[in-house]
Amino acid sequence: MAQIPLLQLSDIALTYGGNPVFDGLDLTVQPGDRVALVGRNGSGKSTLMKVMAGQVESDRGARTLSPGVSVGYMEQDPDFSGFATLGEYAGQGLDPAEFYKVEIAAEGLQFDPDLDPATASGGERRRAALARLLAEAPELMLLDEPTNHLDIATIGWLEDRLRETRAGFVLISHDRAFLNALTRQTLWIDRGQVRRLERGFDGFEDWRDSTWAQEDDARHKLDRKIKAEARWAVEGISARRKRNQGRVRALNDLRSERAGQIRRQGTAAMALEAGQKSGKLVVEVTGISKAFGENVILSDFDLRVLRGDRVAFVGPNGVGKTTLLRMLTGEEEPDSGTVKLGTNLDMAVFDQSRAKLDPNASLWENLTGDPMMRVSGQADQVMVRGRPKHVVGYLKEFLFDDAQARAPVKSLSGGERARLLLARIMARESNLLVLDEPTNDLDVETLDLLQDILGDYPGTVLLVSHDRDFIDRVASTTIAMDGDGRATVYAGGWSDYQDAKALAAGEDAPAPVAKADGKASKSGGKPGKGKPASDKPAAKPQAKLSFSEKHRLEVLPAEIARLEAEIGKLQGLLSDADLFSREPIKFRKATEAMTERQRKLSAAEEEWLALAAKAEA
Repeated sequence: MAQIPLLQLSDIALTYGGNPVFDGLDLTVQPGDRVALVGRNGSGKSTLMKVMAGQVESDRGARTLSPGVSVGYMEQDPDFSGFATLGEYAGQGLDPAEFYKVEIAAEGLQFDPDLDPATASGGERRRAALARLLAEAPELMLLDEPTNHLDIATIGWLEDRLRETRAGFVLISHDRAFLNALTRQTLWIDRGQVRRLERGFDGFEDWRDSTWAQEDDARHKLDRKIKAEARWAVEGISARRKRNQGRVRALNDLRSERAGQIRRQGTAAMALEAGQKSGKLVVEVTGISKAFGENVILSDFDLRVLRGDRVAFVGPNGVGKTTLLRMLTGEEEPDSGTVKLGTNLDMAVFDQSRAKLDPNASLWENLTGDPMMRVSGQADQVMVRGRPKHVVGYLKEFLFDDAQARAPVKSLSGGERARLLLARIMARESNLLVLDEPTNDLDVETLDLLQDILGDYPGTVLLVSHDRDFIDRVASTTIAMDGDGRATVYAGGWSDYQDAKALAAGEDAPAPVAKADGKASKSGGKPGKGKPASDKPAAKPQAKLSFSEKHRLEVLPAEIARLEAEIGKLQGLLSDADLFSREPIKFRKATEAMTERQRKLSAAEEEWLALAAKAEA
């Protein structure tokens, strides 16, 4: 028997400022659906969620809610007007006897329900909005970036709650691990279209790439057909054309079809350029301690950071990660101990509060007003890695259009503000990047690009993040701050830290977590104070290497090096922004070759890791 849908959108059309956001959109959410809603920043994800919640009325079409179904919506910027406390807001509409639901949610989400909204931080206000949704327990939950401002432990608590619920829900989130753990269906907004995949977010990227490849192939076929028909129209004799006016009209139709196709938005042209090399030692701290009254942030902590290290700081909100970061960069003095900074440091800072952006000034003014980017005597130029560039042209590299250049920063979405801040820090040469919560609000494609850029960056990276997947991809060292002044250094990323912590506690290490590049997180050493963890010996296998396995172990490094070199050449070819329009066949072949070589590289690395572990044992 067919299920009655919770919510149905039919033939929805919506236009903002003359630009169509959706046209002819159809969408159904069934009972028990656990949906990831994905798309580029600015594609209309939050707008679609507001249409689903009934908060935005479409220009055309129908929103149908099944009888008796309640919908709860957690928005990014909740309105607390008229509420004396966060708890009063979260408990709105509940019977007083049910207020315990708010208290349970407040405990799990770690906020004080008696706090005045006027004095609460943005993160505390968002957690109260999330508590309100959980306490309401509607049949359909709509959650817009619920993990922003949550620490990893709280994200885990929320994952458990959503995993246990029988309600349907739709999630917008940048957190891959969160989406992978919870979703069973994916809705993808792309150029005003909404496509549906009956699989969770873990299958999204392969599906997206396959869809784009099919689209490129169809476009190339259409281009070839138009070219052939145009040649016929020019070369054919007049009488023949007269007898084939239908064919001429068909050519015009083909041209109209091609003109009506919406080109995919490319990725931001982000780049990092290192200036002079820093000294081998970037920062060394010895016995540093820090406290605010009775709140001990750090006690007797030692650390050495060397050039090229990628150090991630993890721990609950309020534990002091940003304070430690500020001490490591010399912005804040420790109460005791010494901090020694290396030589020739050029630092670029991404702050989580976006404080370096003036919300009332335009994007143009935020760039030209930066002393590090100002070009003397040129009001429309900015200095980008030592070279002057027109401010609008530089903004376009970060996917902002002409109209946005003069718009105030406060009109931007969270993801667009993050991109603007990245534009500022990437305009200067640096050899030390300090990134405090850089992943909040960024879309998947921009996160992928940022990860790739950090992988190629020759400088040093200090990173604070609650995004487990991003830490796994980027970090070579993880510093876990657990409170009460404790900070412990582990080798590797988030998964490595979890393995090492389990081993230190005498528990079985969890199964390796597959990273986005297909490699399993493998190091699992015991923690040490101020130095990377050492690897725990692997269990002795039952069989030794065979002759063929020994041979493969010897030849694989050369094979991996060859594949990496070929990938590097293909990346150089595909970095040409005009290649697609100039030589579409060459672009397609290079893209296919890149995909194939990346697959082979991943397989070769996996094979080498398995054989090396077996040989070592």
